[in-house]
Amino acid sequence: MKSELIVDVQPSEVSFALLEDSRLVSLQKEARNISYAVGDIYLAKVKKLMPGLNAAFVNVGYEKDAFLHYLDLGSHFASYGAFVKQLLTDKQKVPSLPKQKLLPDIDKHGSISDLLQSGQELLVQIVKEPISSKGPRLTTEITFTGRYLVLIPFSDKISISQKIKTTEEKLRLRQLIESIKPKNFGVIVRTSAEGKRVADLNHELKTLVKCWEDALAKAQRSTAPALIFEEESRIVGMLRDIFSPTFENITVNDADIYSQISKYVALIAPDRKDTVKLYERDEPIFDHFAITRQIKSSFGKTVSFKSGAYLIIESTEALHVIDVNSGNRAKATNDQESNALEVNLRAADEIARQLRLRDMGGIIVIDFIDMNKSEHRQQLYDHMREIMANDRARHNILPLSKFGLMQITRQRVRPALDITTTERCPSCYGKGEVQPSLLFTDTLREKLDYIVSVLGLRNFVMYVHPFVDAYIKKGLFTSLYGKWRRQFGRCFKILPDQSLAYLEYKVLDENRTELCLQEEKDSGSSSTDKKKNKAKNRGAGESEDNQQPASETATAKPAEAKPKQKPRKKADKAAKSETAPSTATDKSGLSDKSDKSPRQPKQRKAPKPAPTAENGRETSEADTAKIKITLEELPPALPPAELPAPVSAETQPTTEE
Repeated sequence: MKSELIVDVQPSEVSFALLEDSRLVSLQKEARNISYAVGDIYLAKVKKLMPGLNAAFVNVGYEKDAFLHYLDLGSHFASYGAFVKQLLTDKQKVPSLPKQKLLPDIDKHGSISDLLQSGQELLVQIVKEPISSKGPRLTTEITFTGRYLVLIPFSDKISISQKIKTTEEKLRLRQLIESIKPKNFGVIVRTSAEGKRVADLNHELKTLVKCWEDALAKAQRSTAPALIFEEESRIVGMLRDIFSPTFENITVNDADIYSQISKYVALIAPDRKDTVKLYERDEPIFDHFAITRQIKSSFGKTVSFKSGAYLIIESTEALHVIDVNSGNRAKATNDQESNALEVNLRAADEIARQLRLRDMGGIIVIDFIDMNKSEHRQQLYDHMREIMANDRARHNILPLSKFGLMQITRQRVRPALDITTTERCPSCYGKGEVQPSLLFTDTLREKLDYIVSVLGLRNFVMYVHPFVDAYIKKGLFTSLYGKWRRQFGRCFKILPDQSLAYLEYKVLDENRTELCLQEEKDSGSSSTDKKKNKAKNRGAGESEDNQQPASETATAKPAEAKPKQKPRKKADKAAKSETAPSTATDKSGLSDKSDKSPRQPKQRKAPKPAPTAENGRETSEADTAKIKITLEELPPALPPAELPAPVSAETQPTTEE
C-alpha cells in the first residue's frame, strides 16, 4: 500500500492529508495560532469546588473555566501536591524531583474537597480542547511526549507499548530504560522505539527532562493563569503523531515548514529524509493531488460509496448517527440477505474511513440494513473490529442489537472536523438573484486592469473555477487569456482552483498574499445604507453652515446655538399677521433687529420668550426694552473668545422708541 502525506500550509491554518493508494483516509486541520491545545501545560488556580461532581473548575485563562475531575488528579497527587507547594513557595531555587521522596498513592474513591481548596495554584495539562460550550479538560498527571518515549514525573513505572509483539524486544527496551531513567520519573515506551539504539533513547529522554525543568523554572516566574509549556512547533508535533516510516512521500508547499519537517525526519529517521519534498508549483497542492475533489465528495450529509449505496450522517451535541442505505444498486443480487450483507460490509469500510477522516468522537450509532441470519451479523461485527484496528484513537465496538444498530464509542480529543461542501453564491450572497454569468469575464478583465494599471503589481496569480479557466483559455490564438496577456503584459497568470465556487476568484501576489479586491457591488451589500449615510453627512454639513457666526451672536451661549431654518413665504405672512409690532429680545437683552447684516437673510421676529428660571428673574415690560447696538460698534472680526462679555439688562442704559 502506497502511503503519502500532503501538507498544505496556509496563513491561518495547516492541513495534513494522508493518502493510501491515492485515496484520502485522514485529514487534519489546525490553526497556526491555536491556544489551549492538547499537551499545553498551564499554571492555573482553582476557582470553585463541586463536591456533587467530585470535581473542580479551574481558571486557566480561557473564557470558560476548565474542568478537573478527581480521577484526573492521578494516583501520585500527594507527591505532586507537596512538590508544587514547595516550588511556588520558595522561588529562589527549583526543587529537584529525583531528590524528593514519593508519598503513598491517594485513595481512588476519595473526595476532591480533601485534596483541593479554592484559590490553590496547580500545574495542569490540557487533555481535551474546548469543544462547543465546554471549556478545556485538565489533568495533573503531567506528561512530556517524544517520538520514542513519554516522560511521566512522580512515577517509577516503565510501560511498553502493546503493539510491540516480541517478548525479547520488550525485555530489551525495559532493561535499557531502567539503566538510563532518572529517579522518580516514569516512562512509556512507544511503538516507534522498537529496534532503536540506546543512544537515541537516551538523547530523547534527556531532552524531555530538560523540558520538565524549563517548565518548572517558568512556573516560578509566572502568575496564574499562565502558559508555561508548549511545543516549539505545532506542525512538528502533529507530524510526530502521524509519522510512519512507510510514508513514500511527504510533500510540503511552504519553504519554512519544509525545513522544519526535513530536520525532524532527519533526526528520527535519517534513512527517510529524502522522502520530504518541497512543492513549488502555482497550482494549489490539494488540487494537484486530487484531494480537493475527494474532500468535497467525502464531507457533507450524504456520502456515496460502492454501486449506488450511500450513507446519511447526522451529528448532534451528544452523538453521531449514521444510516446505511442500499440506494439503487445496479448489481444487486436476487437474494435480499446476501445483498444486505454486501452493502453492510462495504458500508463498514466507508464508515471506518469517515470516522478517521472527520475525527468523529463520542457515541456513534450506526443503523445497518437489517439481516436475519445471526452469522451475518457476527461477520459484520468482526469485519468492523478488523478495519477499525488501524484507528489510532481509542474506541470500543458493541455487537449489533436486535434492532440492527451498532454502537461505537471513540475517543474525542478535538472537535469533529466539519467541512461545508455547499458553496455560497459569490454573486448574490444568498439573495437568489445574480449578475449575468456571461459578463463574469468582463469583471475579471476589470480586475486585471485595476491590478496592473492602478496597483502596479507584477507576477501575481489569479485563481478561478476550472470551468471558467477552460472558457477563457479556449482557442489557440483567440483565447481571452492570450488577449489579456497581450493587452496588460505577461505579468500575471490565471490558474484553476477547485476549491472556488463557479463565479468566484481570488488573487495572490508574488509573496502568496491574497489581495482584497471586492467592491460594494461585489459584496452584494445594498446601497441604501450608503445613501442614508450621505444624506446624514450632508444634513450635518448644512446644519453647521446654518449656525450663526460667533461675531453675530456675541451674547448667545455656545451650547444654546441652534441652526436656523429657512422660513417659507406662507409662514412669513402668518407670522407678520400674528406678531405684535414690538420687537422681542433674547435672554441677554440684545435685539435681533440690531443684528441684521447684509450677508444674512431677513430673519423672522421671534416671539417673546416665556418667563424661565434660566433668566434669573421674571420677564417684565421694562425688561423688554431694546438696546440699539450696531455691528460697527463691535470690534471687527474678533474671535469668540475676545468678544465682550454680555451685559445684564439691569446695568444697561435703556432707550425708549
